[in-house]
Amino acid sequence: MSVSIPRMDRRCQAAPRALIYAVLFPLALSLAACGTSTSSQSPAPLKTGGGIYKVGNPYQIAGIWYYPHEDDKYDATGIASWYGPQFHGKQTANGEIFDQNAMTAAHPTLPMPVLARVTNLENGKSIIVRINDRGPFAAGREIDLSKHAAEQLGFMTKGTAKVRVQYVGRAPLEGGLGDGRGVAESFIAPRVDTPPEERRVEGTAPVTKVATVATAGLPPPAGTVSAPLASAPAPTPPASNMDPIPDNPAARPETVQRVPVTGTGNLYVQAGSFQNLQNAESVRQQLAGLGRVEIQTTMVDGTSFYRVRVGPLSDIPAADSSLQNVIAQGHKGARIVVD
Repeated sequence: MSVSIPRMDRRCQAAPRALIYAVLFPLALSLAACGTSTSSQSPAPLKTGGGIYKVGNPYQIAGIWYYPHEDDKYDATGIASWYGPQFHGKQTANGEIFDQNAMTAAHPTLPMPVLARVTNLENGKSIIVRINDRGPFAAGREIDLSKHAAEQLGFMTKGTAKVRVQYVGRAPLEGGLGDGRGVAESFIAPRVDTPPEERRVEGTAPVTKVATVATAGLPPPAGTVSAPLASAPAPTPPASNMDPIPDNPAARPETVQRVPVTGTGNLYVQAGSFQNLQNAESVRQQLAGLGRVEIQTTMVDGTSFYRVRVGPLSDIPAADSSLQNVIAQGHKGARIVVD
């Protein structure tokens, strides 16, 4: 039986392929990536480029608000998934044509098109991709790679991988990766004082009861729309023990590089980040029945922040399950991080 999918205006950040997720795959939100179909692929290369540079308006999915913005300091860890045959040849969120055989990706908040370095923290493989779509729209996922990009990073068969995502620069509008370095010098962006995650923390007022602690984030902005889709993780700064991964100007953009991977690679569910320790302690106590819950302290621009994390967790399915439990406790902004 065929399913009719309503066509959404391109100005809406929840791209048409996100609607297909919601209709066809509602039971797969806590599982691996969407790219599992074996349908045939186009034998001829698809047109590249042709889209527009787009930041986009704030949008809501399943009660979570996402705020696309220019961020040339973006550097986050999380879980990558991939998509391919179901969307091959369809329009992306910025008006390009999705080619599952190209080095592209979808991201919930970065502008389009931009270049980003994605590093598989499980095997050290690192590539540069062109972000030209919105997604993923499954809880606990940081980025959705094309089939080819997932193959290059070595996780297509597995379906998911622990990754680090770093902004590289603007991508050429005519398509492709250019020289792989982008044009960051022309990227118009305000100075980033703190990561987006830390800008949406609660205030410094003392907490008298758990019910007063909220981590869902900002209220809906005026004039925006909502879509009944699944939630996606917000950006999370990388662990402090992760060294920067330098770009190699001499390397071809599509070359898979091998980089050193530091840290333990443990999975956590981060319920929230607070400037006030008492707020963090209240959330820790609320989540105590979900397993080991700890408060990790980090410094951002000389200010202490307290992150409430459940874990470490044994694997991605365990992290997915824990994430759903934390969300059920009222922390819709919770997400999976790799430390």
